[in-house]
Amino acid sequence: MTVTQPEIRYVLSKYLDRHPDEVDDMALLFHALNEGHAVASRKEFRIGHVTAGAAVVDQQGRALMIRHKTLDKWLLPGGHLEPEDNSLLIASLRELEEEAGIPWQQVVSPPAHDVAPADIDMHKIPANPDKGEPEHYHFDFRYAHWVEDAEVRLQLDEVTAFEWRPISDLPPKLSAKLAPVAPSGS
Repeated sequence: MTVTQPEIRYVLSKYLDRHPDEVDDMALLFHALNEGHAVASRKEFRIGHVTAGAAVVDQQGRALMIRHKTLDKWLLPGGHLEPEDNSLLIASLRELEEEAGIPWQQVVSPPAHDVAPADIDMHKIPANPDKGEPEHYHFDFRYAHWVEDAEVRLQLDEVTAFEWRPISDLPPKLSAKLAPVAPSGS
C-alpha cells in the first residue's frame, strides 16, 4: 500500500492543529494538493513532492545528522516515499534504517498512533541533470524518534558520515520543537 493524498492531507491537518501559526508556511504544499499533484511520487516536479525525515534523538539529547553524498550537506536521515510505505511515519522509520542502519525496533518513540510529525520543512532541491530532475521542493514530514544505545551503520552509497550533535545545531524551528521533549541529559 502506498501513502495517499488523503493521508497526506490528514497528517498535514493534524500537524497544523498543533502548529496553527504555520498555515501560511504550507501554502505551496496546499497549492500542490489542491491542484491534484501526485505529491507522494518522487517523479512529481511541477512544484515538488513529499519526503519523510527522521529527527533522531539519543539518551544524551543529541540529534543524529548524516552527511548526504549527493547534496554534500549535513541533514537528518530521510528521503523519498516508496510504493510499499503505508504511512508517512513508516516511511520515516524505513529511511532511518536505510540510511543509518537503525531498525524501527530500536526506536522507543513516538507512539504508533501519533500521526503528526514533529515538523514539516519545505526546502528547494537543486536541479540534477544526471537524473533528469529539475529544481523542485521537498515537503519533508519530519518525525521525532528516540533511541537508546543505537549503533549507526551508514548506507555508504547515499551518505558519507554521521555525527551526534546538540539539538541546538538543528534548524531553529525544529530544535525548538524537540528541546522540550528531549530525554534527560540534554
